[in-house]
Amino acid sequence: MFDSTYFLTRSQDLSQYLISIYRDIHKFPELSLEEKRTSSKVAEELKKFGLKVRERVGGYGVIGHLKGGKEKPIIALRADMDALPIEEETGLPFSSQNPGVMHACGHDVHTTILLGAARILSEIKDHLPGSAEFIFQPAEETSSGAKAMISEGILDEVDEIYGFHNLPTLETGKIAIKYGAMMGSVDKIEFSVTGRGGHGAIPDMSIDPIVASSAIISGIQSIISREISPFEPAVITIGSINGGSSYNIIPSEVRIEGTVRTLDSEIRRKIEERLKELIGGIASSYRCLAMINYINMIPPLVNWDNNVDYLKRAASEILGEENCIEAKPILTGEDFTLYLEKKPGCFFWLGSKPTDGKEVSGLHSPKYRIDESCIPLGTAILTKLAYTRIGNIST
Repeated sequence: MFDSTYFLTRSQDLSQYLISIYRDIHKFPELSLEEKRTSSKVAEELKKFGLKVRERVGGYGVIGHLKGGKEKPIIALRADMDALPIEEETGLPFSSQNPGVMHACGHDVHTTILLGAARILSEIKDHLPGSAEFIFQPAEETSSGAKAMISEGILDEVDEIYGFHNLPTLETGKIAIKYGAMMGSVDKIEFSVTGRGGHGAIPDMSIDPIVASSAIISGIQSIISREISPFEPAVITIGSINGGSSYNIIPSEVRIEGTVRTLDSEIRRKIEERLKELIGGIASSYRCLAMINYINMIPPLVNWDNNVDYLKRAASEILGEENCIEAKPILTGEDFTLYLEKKPGCFFWLGSKPTDGKEVSGLHSPKYRIDESCIPLGTAILTKLAYTRIGNIST
């Protein structure tokens, strides 16, 4: 009854509304776990559409439930809401009014697109044989929001779930997706190296944890270069080193933090095991003691094959088959993966590349911008996808 032309036309008709919502959210960004205004705005809009709304889910998360002809099946669509601790440098007339906080990852875009989908599907709810769940998630940037919402049972009745992220280096009017592993796991490693402090001119009277730490930092890279296949993406990055307070004093301790990324769960396990062995062993060989804390945060994001097919079919009807391209795997993380561990679904990139001829800035840049025409396109894709899947799942 409602084809792709209907969803695209209706989404474009709502462009002015959608862009006004986007600019409002962009202007007042909020950090992870502080999304009070944003979540209130979302809840207010959802109530206008007649949805059943739950607030303060997993923090400032919001759930909008749209019941069609029957309660089941339930298709869930998710967007994130949090911003980043970045000072905006875009010069846009609707730039951030909150000093040091910016929507530099486009979660304002995602929130707006999902509100658009909620509005359109609410308009045709009498023609939906099942229901839709709209998940507005806090704290994606800290990889804690999805876990918190899942712990409150938001997926218990869901049959499938879909998510997306804008990509300012991909042309507007395109999406990118792949079967299987698409984004990396995210783990954090913290360790201290303890020696014996002393005068820098008398190193033989000390046990230097800086020298030991240097050897550890170099040595652990052999895990990637000599123990993992060069055809398997994996990264160990040390991002923070703290030790000492004066140029002529050998400190007693160095504290180090880093991240581990991979696309494969078995390789992830192996790297954790070998890091613990190498860090402890190298520290010991330098007469130091290492204390290690390895934190498993989120696993690799792995799309379900059937759901990739469903998404590609819906997006092709909106954008054209030639504009649905294969995504290259990337080692940045996304806590949407936690939903995919529980329920079938997939995650895709939505092109948002500006077309104004100015230099394109990537995600997390203070100059990050989008082409606003990606917003109604994203809404059209989600509404077409949800409408089709609600009508095709057997319960």
